[in-house]
Amino acid sequence: MSTRAPMLGRFRYGYVAPAALLVAGLLYAPFLWTAYLSLTRYDGLEPPAWIGLRNFAKLFDDPALLTSTRNTLIWVVGTMVLPVGLGLLVAVLSYDIKGGAWFRVPFMLPYALSGAGLAMVWSPILSHDGIANLLLGVDTAFLQEAPANTIAMLLVWTWQQLGVNTLLFVVGLQSIPKEPIEAARIDGASGWRLFRHVIWPLMRPLTAVVVGLALVASLKTFDIVWVLTQGGPGRNSETLAVTMYKDTFVASDYGYGSAVAVMLTVVTGLASYLYLKRQVSTP
Repeated sequence: MSTRAPMLGRFRYGYVAPAALLVAGLLYAPFLWTAYLSLTRYDGLEPPAWIGLRNFAKLFDDPALLTSTRNTLIWVVGTMVLPVGLGLLVAVLSYDIKGGAWFRVPFMLPYALSGAGLAMVWSPILSHDGIANLLLGVDTAFLQEAPANTIAMLLVWTWQQLGVNTLLFVVGLQSIPKEPIEAARIDGASGWRLFRHVIWPLMRPLTAVVVGLALVASLKTFDIVWVLTQGGPGRNSETLAVTMYKDTFVASDYGYGSAVAVMLTVVTGLASYLYLKRQVSTP
């Protein structure tokens, strides 16, 4: 036993080396290559030509990027209000009632669809001569005018994400000890007061996880936008992820597209860091 213990300690880094190399190869190496391409002019055919920070300087003068940044912010705010907020509401309303699990089932079903599949389902509904206009009795181009098209796609996103957020909040509710709630009820707390001062603070750890996941997902929204509008008409419904894809693979400007990718990575990482830091520092 005493002979094997030093052997295990001596080779401990060798045990994790394969996994570490795999992660480095699949995650860090592509990012470093992308960062390098962002400093070059590269069309995918000729060798990359070093141009320094010109691609990043171009970011500040690109009207398409400004539009996609605005739309991405709409996605972030809308995700916090709709899928997360409504998910919490449905979870609270259905948690402690008879048949609450069956009440949540319809909200869970859309999550089984992929983003692309979800967009294909909603495309004929939101088209100019689609079902939505017929049912509402209006003549609205839901996917043709900005920012209405972004809001319409955000509602589609909400339809898909509402169920999983509801499920996560229900798990959080089930993990809350019964004693504080019963004590609060004995003291006369009920309804909003009970939720605001007892249930909500106890759910804070899970809420931080749900909001963090929703924040990252909204910043890199791509599939729903691409299938429904491809960022159009023109480029008025693009998100940062769609702008990155179009500049890279449609326009074959790999250098500039890589710069957009680096910016999106930095924004996502910074937003996640600031959010998590705030959660840790908040008492």
